[in-house]
Amino acid sequence: MEGGHQYLNGSPKAIFFTDFDGTVTLQDYFMKPLLRSWLGNDYLVDNFGFGAEKRRMLELEVLNGTLAFRDAFQAMLDSVRMPFNECLRIVQDNIQLDPGFVNFYLWATEKSIPIVILSSGMTPVIEALLVSLFAGKPSNISVIANDIAPHNGKHIDMVGGWQIKYRDDSIFGHDKSLEIKHCVALPDGERPVVAFAGDGVSDLSAASETNILFAKEGLDLMMYCKQKGIPFVPFDNWESILDAMRDIYERTVKP
Repeated sequence: MEGGHQYLNGSPKAIFFTDFDGTVTLQDYFMKPLLRSWLGNDYLVDNFGFGAEKRRMLELEVLNGTLAFRDAFQAMLDSVRMPFNECLRIVQDNIQLDPGFVNFYLWATEKSIPIVILSSGMTPVIEALLVSLFAGKPSNISVIANDIAPHNGKHIDMVGGWQIKYRDDSIFGHDKSLEIKHCVALPDGERPVVAFAGDGVSDLSAASETNILFAKEGLDLMMYCKQKGIPFVPFDNWESILDAMRDIYERTVKP
């Protein structure tokens, strides 16, 4: 589950990029629902940080363009003082994969379509959840995400001992569009069909770059796409994504 462009080895004819938290998982591992069980709102922040009301206020500021995502997310995570190993235990105990994602994974693997997780979350948590949920390391998934770092000279497993380590200097902390732009800029004959699935404010940079965009029903990414006139395919779960991708594969990818 390494990052980089290894997923391009073998010149795949299609690549599926996806957000993780609230998109692949039934709940965002940092997020707890206001209205629905998988809504992209912060699980740890709502329960062990400054709570749902303040978190949602910051998300709306990001949507309105008055606050950078990296600053909003930093504030959310900084409010969680729990040792990192405790955070990891809690998310492993509480977060579930969308059951349809397993079927999608099996189909994509059969068709040699790499799955690339582009996440504003943290690589150690995502990889631990994938290993747990798949009962081992999934062979067809790459993870490109943020990381963690010690805070104020402490060990990460101490109270207040960890912080997010952003992947880049963009306003997003991790600009998901960069991986997608790299793929769509490949020359003819090497350029794959590129799809992306997401749900929330961390996915805004990727929305207008992909060939095919899946946006989760009723959530912030869908609202943003409607406001900006960005075409998208709505989805409720990964079974609907699988149905759509099977059709797209037959029409545009299959040799």
